Amino acid sequence: MIPLGPEFIRPQDGHDKQDCENAAAKRWLSQHGERLRGLRATALGDDLYCHQPFCQQLLDQQVDFILVCREDSHTTLYDHLEGMDLPTVTTQRWTGKVNETWTYRYLNGVPLRDGADALLVNGCEVTVSRPDGQVTYHNAFATSHRISNDTVAEIVRAGRARWKVENENNNTLKTKGYNLEHNFGHGQQHLASVLATLNILALLFHTALERLDQKYALLRAHLPTRKTCFDDLRALTRYLYFDSWDHLLTFMLEGLELEIPPNSS
Repeated sequence: MIPLGPEFIRPQDGHDKQDCENAAAKRWLSQHGERLRGLRATALGDDLYCHQPFCQQLLDQQVDFILVCREDSHTTLYDHLEGMDLPTVTTQRWTGKVNETWTYRYLNGVPLRDGADALLVNGCEVTVSRPDGQVTYHNAFATSHRISNDTVAEIVRAGRARWKVENENNNTLKTKGYNLEHNFGHGQQHLASVLATLNILALLFHTALERLDQKYALLRAHLPTRKTCFDDLRALTRYLYFDSWDHLLTFMLEGLELEIPPNSS
């Protein structure tokens, strides 16, 4: 999970009303969307973002989307699905304890809202049930990707992958040594926003290091938690001088009696 540059939810200069997630997402896309063109990127989001202005802005930036689409906020779309014999795919999955039935239903080319100018999207839903009839999961998505019997399960899996953002980004920043509180706040000026940005930058650098720096990757694999690694780095650099980042990593690996990776600088 690679964290991207943040867009803070706060009233903009010259605006009196409170800011919101949707407005911040549109600002982020206006600022960064050009970079996403040609990357075949797909935006994921909850029902809050599944509305025509934002979906159209994504498409204008050549960004696809898979967004949660709930019935209570998309009555027009669901009215078109009512009573229709939808294409259905059913699969079985063994969890290690019970056999689950995954039932997918989908339809291409349904209007996202009422009106002649409605954006046509492709909709799918998934229901997970157990042999006793208990439903353990149900959700629905609107997407710009064409859906077929062969792709519906993959599209649903991608839509559900938002949990990776929560677990590997948000939860890591909150509980794994970065000390980013859930309600970080903004303060009177911009200090809190700067501090939050530095936390996110730290996670970005550490994520890149784990993939690009063999010594750092070995060190992280050996130490039990990020917090342990950060505490060791903090203690060492408080009392000792190192010529370089590589010198510091080598010192730690030798102290832990770990073999220095070959071909590492």
